[in-house]
Amino acid sequence: MDEEVPAGTWVEIGNVLLPPGGRAPQVPADTQTVPLEMRVKGFLLEPAAIGTEARIETLAGRRLSGSLLAANPAYDHSFGPPIVELLAIAGELRQ
Repeated sequence: MDEEVPAGTWVEIGNVLLPPGGRAPQVPADTQTVPLEMRVKGFLLEPAAIGTEARIETLAGRRLSGSLLAANPAYDHSFGPPIVELLAIAGELRQ
């Protein structure tokens, strides 16, 4: 089992929303063969290990749960890893 990720860490969770074959009939056949997955980033509310169920709070204030996929996930569109100091400021500014 992986090390526990501490609460407050920027993480990504995921869930399968629809299993293969569970989508609308007009969806292309090749798309019907894969699950519809949700991935969401937010701050971890309680310590959890990668691969276990975890609860997060998003920057928009939504609380969600799912399988913990990554800690401090980098965006893959070349903007680099998140700047942790700036992530914390977002909530302060909204208040």
